Amino acid sequence: MLTQIQFPKSKSYRTGSGYEPLKFYLDCLSNAREFDLLLGYFSSAAINVLSLGFAQFIYKGGKMRILANHILSEEDKAAVIAGKNKGVQIPFDLEDIRSIRAGLDKYGKHFFKCLAYLIANDRIEIKIVKPKSKGIAHYKDGIFRDENDAVSFHASCNFTAFGLLENAESLNCFLASDSEASKHKILEDQAYFDEIFEGKADHLEYLDIHQITTAIKNEFSGDDLKELLVEEADLIRKKNQVFRSKELEHYVSDLELELEKIANEPRFPYPEEREIQKNAYKAWIENDRKGIFAMATGSGKTITSLNCVLKRYVEDGFYKVIIAVPTQALVIQWEKEVSAFNFQNVISTHTDKNWKDAIRRYSTRSQFDQKKNIIVITTYATFNRNEIQSFLRSTRGIESFIYIADEAHNTGSPTGLKNMPQKISQRIGLSATPERIYDEGGSEQMYNFFNSHPPFYTYRYTMKQAIDNNILCHYDYHPIFVELTEVEMLEYRRITEKLRKYIDTETGAYKKEAEMLLLQRKRIVHKAENKKIALATLLDSFKSKHKLNYTFVFVPEGFEPDYADRDDFDIETEDMHIIDEYAEMFKIRNYKYYKFIGGISDAENVLKNFKDGHIDVLLAMKCLDEGVDIPRTQHAIFCSSTGNPRQFVQRRGRVLRTIKGKEKAQIWDMIVIPPNITEEISSTEKNLFTAEVKRIVNFAALADNEIDILYGELKELCEQMKIDLFDLLEKENEKYN
Repeated sequence: MLTQIQFPKSKSYRTGSGYEPLKFYLDCLSNAREFDLLLGYFSSAAINVLSLGFAQFIYKGGKMRILANHILSEEDKAAVIAGKNKGVQIPFDLEDIRSIRAGLDKYGKHFFKCLAYLIANDRIEIKIVKPKSKGIAHYKDGIFRDENDAVSFHASCNFTAFGLLENAESLNCFLASDSEASKHKILEDQAYFDEIFEGKADHLEYLDIHQITTAIKNEFSGDDLKELLVEEADLIRKKNQVFRSKELEHYVSDLELELEKIANEPRFPYPEEREIQKNAYKAWIENDRKGIFAMATGSGKTITSLNCVLKRYVEDGFYKVIIAVPTQALVIQWEKEVSAFNFQNVISTHTDKNWKDAIRRYSTRSQFDQKKNIIVITTYATFNRNEIQSFLRSTRGIESFIYIADEAHNTGSPTGLKNMPQKISQRIGLSATPERIYDEGGSEQMYNFFNSHPPFYTYRYTMKQAIDNNILCHYDYHPIFVELTEVEMLEYRRITEKLRKYIDTETGAYKKEAEMLLLQRKRIVHKAENKKIALATLLDSFKSKHKLNYTFVFVPEGFEPDYADRDDFDIETEDMHIIDEYAEMFKIRNYKYYKFIGGISDAENVLKNFKDGHIDVLLAMKCLDEGVDIPRTQHAIFCSSTGNPRQFVQRRGRVLRTIKGKEKAQIWDMIVIPPNITEEISSTEKNLFTAEVKRIVNFAALADNEIDILYGELKELCEQMKIDLFDLLEKENEKYN
């Protein structure tokens, strides 16, 4: 904040005094959020000289506007042109103040790449002017602003390394909060700057980048260009001598310590919080720091929960967190998000070989220091084992930890319920679909643990909200109807008859003893033989239109993993045979594909190749349901029918994540129907199709082509089987109210 600066009473700075002009710039850059600079000469070497302040300015999201005359160094002209062309890759990590400082403090090619990047991303806007009459623009004024205050200044020195380090210069400033007169003066200065910057100054000519004149050392006359033509690299080296002067030495030491402190401080990794993050935190606090965030896949659950940790850190002065996730791939993804928030002392049970020793050391130290920062990221399988459970029992101050459960429905499994961290009072459960299907008891205990019950979860953000607010992209949905064979239908009926004796007469639900039979019946639908014919027909239809790329194919699978005991799963021989058959269809049509199965060791590399376009199609089995983030995905083919909302909602969320250049996603879904439908259809066949219709309605309700879906083949089939399609649609829409 600008009000934290100790300005001289006179508001005047002089070379050789206790208040150097250099100190004014360093102070204001370290505390401002916006900087408007009206100049004669500009040289990026000045940014380098002031790198201690500029690193903080950029790190904190600062933006700068510069008006300068038409004479620049050759290097600066090249950087401006590169930035204006926008084709500049980030040369440093904007989330890491150390890398920013290194980039600004290195006077060479890397430094000019940094300048070009800042220009390309509107962090530094440069406009070039010259008077319509003879002469050059020779202003030396500017305004610094933060959220509440402003400082304007008038200086004798140009914004160049020469002006800052060589000349005897002076600078006078005005602080808005000092007086009404100062405030009025700043408003005048700001209005004058804005008039020029917006192209409204009649006395100036506005030049494009190609009209910039470069100052060439051996081709100039007079002393006017000297500031741009001296060897600025030498002046950068001289900066260190200036900073060793008695007047600045103590100040600069303090500034460097402040930089180091900031480098280790957690912070929100984006320019500002969304309303989602603000509202979720408020709801969590009001619910005694417990709750389930029922947020659509892709709407930012991870960021929202880590923002709660960040806000508690601001209040408490420390952070202590345990994060549990289903899979090893998700551990890696969470590590990246935690790193983006700049949290320190992060221990991963998947990537840290010595994690057991690390948590033991922390547990021992907790006997003396209960405010030491730590974040442990683990899978549920490891969380439920002795090492983590022992850590929970032996760590002093465990009650002040925050427990984050990603895909929180996993905590309601029998193993998860036994190991719920009851001593930890601050709890966040994350899931797009928290309910545990066919497990009311596990669901209820999970709700009680997080003090959050449906439909009024602690915080709720639906997929409809995410699509309407462009957090997720729009999509078209294309159901493909696939008949069971007569043999498959007979087997489906046979298992259904067996299941009747396992129905609980009080609840109407199946008893636990029915679990294996339910899985066997589900496999019939998952692995319907005619799906292969339907897929081949679909792929052939693309030949005349376009070729698929950035495509997920969810292949039929045998069972849904239980992550309470394992964080990876082997694929059965029968299932491998199925994925091979599906892969062959893409191979013979010359697609670049990869069989992405649960537990593969090079998952990260495979996903990168998919993102970069080196792989057209990922055939997924027992993976990509739980939280993997690949925004580039544009198409999905659901060959694995599922009546479990968690699976199909999460799979849809994988496809709807936004990225530049992606306007809409396309989803094809294979819908299993009974063979030879007649008016005399049995209740078994009707129930089979009703389960599939519920999934169609869930997708159709939010699809751009909803009308086409509801009034096409689906409507005819529902009428034949006497299924009230629009009643199901009305119930679906009620979920989004």
